[in-house]
Amino acid sequence: MTSIRLDGVSKAFGPHQALVDVSLDFADGSFTALLGPSGCGKTTILRLLAGFERPTAGRVLFDGAVVSAPDRSLPPEERDVGVVFQSYALWPHMTVAENVAYPLQARRRPADSVRREVAAALDQVNLSAYADRRPDALSGGQRQRVALARAIVADTRAVLFDEPLANLDVHLRARLVEEFRRIHRQTGRTMVYVTHDQAEAIALADRLVVMAAGRILQVADPRTVYRSPASETVAAFVGRGAVVDAAASAVEAGRAAVRLAGATLDVRAAPGVTAGPVRLLLRPEALAATPDGALAGTVVRSTYRGPVSELEVALMDGSRLHLDTPDDWAEGMAIRLHATDGWAMPPA
Repeated sequence: MTSIRLDGVSKAFGPHQALVDVSLDFADGSFTALLGPSGCGKTTILRLLAGFERPTAGRVLFDGAVVSAPDRSLPPEERDVGVVFQSYALWPHMTVAENVAYPLQARRRPADSVRREVAAALDQVNLSAYADRRPDALSGGQRQRVALARAIVADTRAVLFDEPLANLDVHLRARLVEEFRRIHRQTGRTMVYVTHDQAEAIALADRLVVMAAGRILQVADPRTVYRSPASETVAAFVGRGAVVDAAASAVEAGRAAVRLAGATLDVRAAPGVTAGPVRLLLRPEALAATPDGALAGTVVRSTYRGPVSELEVALMDGSRLHLDTPDDWAEGMAIRLHATDGWAMPPA
């Protein structure tokens, strides 16, 4: 296990600035998800940690020791980290057991020790029965678990995941999310997980790092990022919901009374919110259709999703809100909404 730090790291590829003055700590034993749209810099961070890239400015430190700077970089094989790639990176001519054994054999470990440790790693990922199969005889989810077993058996100080579930169907992804969480609890390894899938990141990690355009927008636990995003950009990227214009008439002790479409709502308020214009985040689960709801509107879209219908509602002032309801609502129907929660942010 290890603690990792990025200290004022920037990275440029020619004229393109992939990272801009990023400082970030990964605590020993933590599970951190780097989350953001394509091109935001999250994979660049992973490659810097692995040793595949060198920073243009700043330093990368493992347990307080510099492993990478503009003028020097410890090679990947000397960093003692495991990487689980999106493409699995398995050798097709080797069996499952041989793939998992490779990092141990590269260290010239005794054959008996290699057999024991490979067997234990395959048991951890529930692949003991597949030890003698080749990768082409496995499903995508099984191949990804082989890659995970190889990272585990290497007994590295940290494990880095580069969008490992991107190529799998939704059911396999759900199962492997639970598998990764279980492995983290069992091993206590420091894990860094790159993804653009917000649901995946929220379910897996104990901390989210939300990024855009090479900068960090927010670092917090998943609940905080979801319920109290640091900016409208974070609110729009993480989770569903609507951010609409409203006006705060009173702000006190982290709460605000805001006016929206003729109704007054009592909501939570971000630091910096004052009386006047605000941007109001309303998540679908915080809205309910009730006869006495304060917000009056019209259903403009109703999409059946099985257990619920997703509604888009236009309010009197033109604002659009979204909610899920088990009831049937047709487009054009009048509706009243009750808000149980909201998050007011300063206007941009």
